[in-house]
Amino acid sequence: MSNAFPYAYFVLAVLAAYLMGSLSFAVIVSKFMGLNDPRSYGSKNPGATNVLRSGNKAAAVITLLLDALKGWLPMALVQWFGKDYGLGDSTLAAVGLAAFLGHLYPVFFRFQGGKGVATAAGVLFGVHWALGLAVLLTWLLVAYVTRYSSLSALMAAVAAPVYYLMADRLAWYLDKSVLTMLVVMGALLVWRHRGNISNLLQGKESKIGAKAKG
Repeated sequence: MSNAFPYAYFVLAVLAAYLMGSLSFAVIVSKFMGLNDPRSYGSKNPGATNVLRSGNKAAAVITLLLDALKGWLPMALVQWFGKDYGLGDSTLAAVGLAAFLGHLYPVFFRFQGGKGVATAAGVLFGVHWALGLAVLLTWLLVAYVTRYSSLSALMAAVAAPVYYLMADRLAWYLDKSVLTMLVVMGALLVWRHRGNISNLLQGKESKIGAKAKG
């Protein structure tokens, strides 16, 4: 394949990742399954945790998987085919961040998206399966102990770049662009959870499995 236009391929890859990230599956799955719009109840966040508050566990699981898939797939495509088009680790990082930003600010839904936890998980697995698994186990442990999805997400957001910094002792290569992406993504996750942080401090945060109000 030709390497004549690597910047054009870079832009196309990032744009495609953003558009894929802009598919708000919480809204799409809820509509397809005849449920209320997740933006109208509970936390009003279009994400899997809020869909779970509808009482439909299947819809929540499908939303979770699809939101994670749209974070993982663009990165997997770059890893599988990017070398033929001159795309390397910097593109991998940009594509992961673009998919994540698409979920947060989806062009198809008036730039009103979710908090990005599942999509971030997909991106982490796109970087390396071991990184994704380590962060997922961190989320599960905190969720099991506290029953707070938001606190689990916050701990996972902080843990991801820390785990990646340990990469020189493990089986994958440390890349500064990927590390930067993880730090930016973690900071955005914390920012998107600022309301949850306030609720946690005040003891008002809803626990996993709590029914929706309204």
